[in-house]
Amino acid sequence: MKAVKEIIWSVVKNNISLEAENWLEDFIQSSDQSAQLAKVFVMLPRKTGKLQVAVNNDQQKALDTVDFGYIRNWTIDRLSRVCLLAGLDLDDKEVLFASINRLFLSAEVNEAVALYSALPFLAHPEIWVKRCAEGIRSNIGSVLEAIMENNPYPAANLDEAAWNQLVLKAFFTEKNIKNIVGLDERANLQLALTLVDYAKERWAAGREVNPQLWRLVAKFINAGIFEDLKTGLQHYDQTEQRAIALAVKESDYQPAKDYINTFPELKLALADGSLNWNSF
Repeated sequence: MKAVKEIIWSVVKNNISLEAENWLEDFIQSSDQSAQLAKVFVMLPRKTGKLQVAVNNDQQKALDTVDFGYIRNWTIDRLSRVCLLAGLDLDDKEVLFASINRLFLSAEVNEAVALYSALPFLAHPEIWVKRCAEGIRSNIGSVLEAIMENNPYPAANLDEAAWNQLVLKAFFTEKNIKNIVGLDERANLQLALTLVDYAKERWAAGREVNPQLWRLVAKFINAGIFEDLKTGLQHYDQTEQRAIALAVKESDYQPAKDYINTFPELKLALADGSLNWNSF
């Protein structure tokens, strides 16, 4: 993580004035960071501006290598705030928690986005789990995106119940499911059953189902889920049919595989190997 912080700091320096860089350096080198943190955190956009981050090719390659290439889509104040928090030199866990938790309690929207974006970079990841879980209950779209999309912290630290809540809310609020880090690795039976129930509710209301939902059901297809899949296949929605077919292909449930083979178009789509979750 030290290397990641160094790359991010190099990006920040390339996007701010020398005056702003010196101002940040003064804080980073301060012996009393906890007392100054709130003031510096709030004032930072006035020093850095709010333009979208500019990243050169070498920096982008380095960021992509460590799976943080997505920061090119951030504004410089957001990235600078994350860099500020990542660079805190507070050895006392309780002091660190108290200092950052105060920021969460008083944060406006852009500040909250930066705070949740910083979770992967903060020391003592275990102490931020409750705060992350509470953030999932937010109704603010940009805050939810900061937690759910391109953020490795939730998959690495949330328990199953909180993780399932995150994924389900991502579907409810129509976030980009493909950008949830750890989606396949954290798939579980309880989540699969909940998502199937959610799909049935949408079918009953005459609404479409996000095809990515079936990606999380694939490993857990059984006799009961198979009956529900049959319902989905009868909707004559090609996208949903293909998503269900791909889920069945990835499952170990042979009766479902045999059933899919009775649909010539789906059998052909699976056979040519071009169908994958990025297709949806």
